[in-house]
Amino acid sequence: MNRLLQSALIALPLGLLLLPAKAQSPKYPVVESAKHAKYVEKINDMVSFEMLPIPGGTYLMGSPDDEKGRDANEGPVHPVSVKPFWIAKCEITWDEYDIYWENRPKGPPPRPKITAKAPPLTDAITSPTPPYEDPTFGFGKDNFPVIAVTHHAAMEYCRWLSMKTGKAYRLPTEAEWEWACRAGTTGPYSFDEAKLGEYVWYEKNAKDMPNKVGQKKPNPWGLFDMNGNVAEWCIDSYQKDFYGTLAKDKPTLNPFKMPTADRYPDTARGGSWLDGAEKCRAATRRGSEKGWLKRDPQIPQSIWWMTEADWVGFRVVRAVEEDERLKGVRSKVTFWSE
Repeated sequence: MNRLLQSALIALPLGLLLLPAKAQSPKYPVVESAKHAKYVEKINDMVSFEMLPIPGGTYLMGSPDDEKGRDANEGPVHPVSVKPFWIAKCEITWDEYDIYWENRPKGPPPRPKITAKAPPLTDAITSPTPPYEDPTFGFGKDNFPVIAVTHHAAMEYCRWLSMKTGKAYRLPTEAEWEWACRAGTTGPYSFDEAKLGEYVWYEKNAKDMPNKVGQKKPNPWGLFDMNGNVAEWCIDSYQKDFYGTLAKDKPTLNPFKMPTADRYPDTARGGSWLDGAEKCRAATRRGSEKGWLKRDPQIPQSIWWMTEADWVGFRVVRAVEEDERLKGVRSKVTFWSE
């Protein structure tokens, strides 16, 4: 250092020499340490499923404008924080679901008509009425994912499972689902897209059918079939522009759209055996619609089964510390007539 510069630095006030560096923008994702362990939930002596620990953290939810295959409902990108939870390692299979729907009293009990001040639901939990046609569509049951069940049916299953086990099971929020699917990564998939077929059942390799769970490679957090096989229900009511209502300059804690009494639309995430690669990205989201029951001849149409949606299933989550907003959220309470 020359003497002129040295003299100038000595002459500067001490406070200027100690100015902090310019603040840096947060780098996402931020993945916290998972302090909870995996476990196996036993439904009966023959059927069980594994729950894996998902750490809390913060990430950018949605997809950037230049992501291939992007839909407008995936933006704008926004920061989201998620608390730790457990999620099922695999999609719920018929092995588990049959215990619920084949061994409960058939048919829904009389239910109150939903109003602005709807009365509380009875604690009775019923199972689906017999479907109009084979619920498996001939694809198979042993270790195959549940398909063609309504959002209502998935919610009721979670409520039944919670009562049976004493643990609070539910559907994931969209924010939790995408966090688990991304598994700490930032691209369209949590793996190299060139290896898509090693991780995902989709239109090019599924042979026009859903496949047994857990056959492909898992994502970095050990979860199978998050990007394909069957799309998965989330707890959220679907709103195309929901992301636009959230803060862009600071993380929102586990945002979700509260389920409503309206039959449509609810949110399904992830791709399926019927979809192309671009629909299997982590940011893909879609809302249910009337056409998913098009062939159902019942009047009113079934609140349990969807004749046109043999590509939709679900998996369950359990929070380490449940969000107060989600406690007691239940399924729809009306017979929906068209």
